[in-house]
Amino acid sequence: MSNARETALRVLVSCRTNGAWADAALKAQLQRDGVSGADAALCSRIVYGVMQNQLLLDHYLGAFCTQRLDHLQPPLAEILRVGAYQILYLDKVPDHAAVSESVNLAKRFKRGQAAGLVNAVLRKLSQNKNNLPEIPARDEIRYLSVRYSHPRWLVKKLLPILGREELERFLIANNSVAPLTIQMNPLKTTEDALTAKLEAEGVSVKRHSWVPGCLELTGTGDLTGLEAFRTGDFMVQDPAASLVSLFAGIQPGQRVLDVCAAPGGKSFGAAFAMENRGEVLSCDLHENKLVRIQESAARLGVTCIETAAADGSKFRPEWEGKFDTVLVDAPCSGLGIIRKKPDVRYKKADDLFALPVIQSGILENAARYVAPGGTLVYSTCTVLPEENEQVSDAFLAEHPEFVREAVVLPQPVGKTDGQLTLWPQRHDTDGFYICRMKRRT
Repeated sequence: MSNARETALRVLVSCRTNGAWADAALKAQLQRDGVSGADAALCSRIVYGVMQNQLLLDHYLGAFCTQRLDHLQPPLAEILRVGAYQILYLDKVPDHAAVSESVNLAKRFKRGQAAGLVNAVLRKLSQNKNNLPEIPARDEIRYLSVRYSHPRWLVKKLLPILGREELERFLIANNSVAPLTIQMNPLKTTEDALTAKLEAEGVSVKRHSWVPGCLELTGTGDLTGLEAFRTGDFMVQDPAASLVSLFAGIQPGQRVLDVCAAPGGKSFGAAFAMENRGEVLSCDLHENKLVRIQESAARLGVTCIETAAADGSKFRPEWEGKFDTVLVDAPCSGLGIIRKKPDVRYKKADDLFALPVIQSGILENAARYVAPGGTLVYSTCTVLPEENEQVSDAFLAEHPEFVREAVVLPQPVGKTDGQLTLWPQRHDTDGFYICRMKRRT
């Protein structure tokens, strides 16, 4: 059986060499290695901790390593990061244990000849942990990039949007633990009844600061083991995503099309707003994802949802002008959910250039399905203007039959002009964009 550090190293190597996403790679590796309980918790903390702090760890390690980390043979850089994270961030792990376990990792992963290097670098780091090398502050972008382990290109892009002070709050929020947030199922319960039911199972419950129907949970253990989960009293969803149906103004009896539905949260939110009366057509390219939507609908007691395998960028003439509301939750960079998926930050800027073209194509196609007088809602889980308002601006410039429609949300947001970018440091939500457009003719 593997130990926590060995499993964590395998996950980090998989992410680095195979482009795997940390959450999926971690889940699979824990199962493969038979790691559970406290060891699984330690493994998860190391993986996500290294991801969240990689650039800062590299800055500190670089001061004590005679070679550049990116020039070391794999997986030595990852071994050093795993050791450094334990020394600098895990109070319950003695430094000598972090060093010796890292040396053992080098030997187990056939890098025994470098065991001396691993030992020397981590011992120096431990000896100097209260006198670590400073990050030069004169270069504002480099300082923020290294201090909070976000790529320079992203810091540079967001600095003029947020300003220095708020950008730093955004970066800090991205490195914090996101609360576990659920959306109450109004078809089955109320906030008060759900709160009482969860508290009876030992779960701590707090209402979200402003988004209706959203609760933050702690002490859940295995979420799927809760009675309230099994009976469909809630679904897991960030408050930002749960706002889509409210922003769209969905009403009972409508026909709603969700063109990029998986895993189904916005479709279920629409069904809740419709009081399960009307029709929601949930689409995705992959049949296995549609099966999961159907399973979740059954658990939630939602009967107004149908599913269809469909490509959001390909026109379906039988749907033209048939829907009161069309939801487009477009594929995006995911840079609004870094606090939940820390490795998202390491996407290369060049990899994102094609996204606005894809997003615009799906939006153009989906607009054809909106009935006259109906509503088109475009959303993403990113904060980049290129994927958000620039996409909707370009669409509206080409389609005078659509116009943004003002939406009023609870405070602290209040009235919007029909579009809104949510930020974790401002709104206590994921980073998210929503735009509501009405078809006039």
